[in-house]
Parts: sequence; structure tokens; C-alpha cells
Amino acid sequence: MPRARRLVVRVPADAVGMRLDRFLATLPELGTRSRAKALIDDGRVAVDGLPRKSAHAVRAGERIAVTVPPPEPAGVEPEALPLAVLYEDAHLLAIDKPPGMVVHPAPGARRGTVVNALLHRLGSLAAGGDPERPGIVHRLDRDTSGVLLVARTPQALEGLARQFRDRTLSKRYIAVVHGVVRPSAGVIDRAIGRHPRERKRMSVDARRGRAAVTRFEVVERFRGATLLRLVPETGRTHQLRVHLAALGHPIVGDRVYGSARGRRGESVPAPVAVVLEACPRQALHAEAIGFAHPVSGAHVEVCAPLPPDLARLLESLRRSALA
Repeated sequence: MPRARRLVVRVPADAVGMRLDRFLATLPELGTRSRAKALIDDGRVAVDGLPRKSAHAVRAGERIAVTVPPPEPAGVEPEALPLAVLYEDAHLLAIDKPPGMVVHPAPGARRGTVVNALLHRLGSLAAGGDPERPGIVHRLDRDTSGVLLVARTPQALEGLARQFRDRTLSKRYIAVVHGVVRPSAGVIDRAIGRHPRERKRMSVDARRGRAAVTRFEVVERFRGATLLRLVPETGRTHQLRVHLAALGHPIVGDRVYGSARGRRGESVPAPVAVVLEACPRQALHAEAIGFAHPVSGAHVEVCAPLPPDLARLLESLRRSALA
């Protein structure tokens, strides 16, 4: 029978002042604020050895211990869906998530998710705090493609989650953005939090943003667009999309953060504008993840090839330069 697990974390400096339930919800092992609050209310959370309420404002260095009970059986149905597996062993696997596929079941997306497909392929996954997210240690947006890590065992789940939390993994993305980015490389260092008015969006203008850093370099410039390679040093929600929009170069196809008013004023040839506006999804791809294997300790790097839709977009942009 599954047994309760004990999770111990230290509050990092960039989380100071967050509510306890909100901080716990950032941990991949717990996943949601409602789950975190339920554990707090059940007396399963101690801060420096003492019980605290959900509204407790966490302080740097506090030691938070969480007893995570065995999850209820997941109400997720296995589905025979295709998966492109990039790496697999007894403890974990990495897939190349296609655009348009949701990672785990959520309201409005109960079927057709990565978790549904994984349960069909593997039969079971490492149980985390949320029974609808077994094995999931990080996420990609529905319309972002690329490398996604999945834990098959509790040891892998905890080991990978720790590396995400401690920022010891390396992640690399590619994106096509609006406009010609002039510096060949740079750093975007702007805190990110909930948008002050639109709560489903993130923003660099949040009242209480959390530190967020993204490094970028230009790979190729086109007429009215640029191909960038991105290395996020933090893992905030929608970080790359928000940072690039704040830079004045939103990701092509981003219907949330890519509004015309957020773009730098540049003249774009009509044929190029047609190509960019026709992009059906945000042109963002998780190109690679490097990490220490949670069991062997060996360094592993997994890369995902450029997806066909982005390859077509780049080819169209290259052709437009010859027109």
C-alpha cells in the first residue's frame, strides 16, 4: 500500500512575503493552492516545527515540513494517444509534447492530455500531491511544444522536483518573435506576478512580482521577425511569453501577450505580416533540458527536434526575404 511521504523545503529569498498556501502551491509535488490549503487545514504542515495558517507570510530560510498522504486513486482514464518518446528508463521518461496538447486534466480538458496518454502507455505513474497530475514535475502551455519530463517512480518525482525547485536544471527554448531584435544577446531581469486587473494573465507590472530572469540570443533575423534562443534562469508562469512581450517583441502567434499595442513600432512588409498572422499557435518550443539523473546522478540532456509547423514558419520567413 502507498505510504505518506514527508517533504521538507526551505523558503528562498524570492518567496518572502508569500502566503503559506501560495508558496506550497508552487512546489511540483503539491501542485495547487487548494491542495496546499487542505494539507495546512489538516495539520500536515509545520513551519519551523509549528503549525501555521494558510495566510502565514513566509520568511526566508523558514523550514517547512509537509506530510503528504497517499493520494486517492486518480480519476484519469487511460487513452491510446500517440506519444513521441525522446528518452526512457525505469525511473523517468521525456516526451516531445506536440502543440495543442494539454499536459494534465483540468476543467474543460478532461481527455486527450499527456497524462491520459502516459497512463495508457505505462499503466501507472509516480503519485504526486495531485491525483490528476501523476508523474508531472513541470508543465508546458497547451500551445508550447517540446521536451517534457515525467517521473515514473517516487524517487524520480522527488529528485526532479528538487532540481526544478533549486534551479539546477538547464532549460533551453527557441521562439520566433515579432520585430527585429537588435542586440545579439541580452538578459531580461523583471519580476513577474499576477496582472493587476486581468487575473488570468501574468505581468511585469504586478504589485508583488517574483524575481524572473531570462537570457536570450539571436539565432536568425528576418524581415519583421527574429528567431531567438532562450534560457530561463527562473520558472515563473508564462515567463518567456511575458518577458518577450515586455521587451516589445512578443512571441509570434501568442494570442494572450502578443497584442499589436505591445509590439515595437516597425514597418513589416505585407507578405511577412500575412505569414506572421497566420501562425496558428505561439511559436515557442522547449528545445532541450539538461539534468542530473535522480537515481544515477549522471548528467542527461534531452533535445526535441524543431516541430514541422515552426519549420514551415521559418522557411516562409526565409522565402519572404527573397521576395
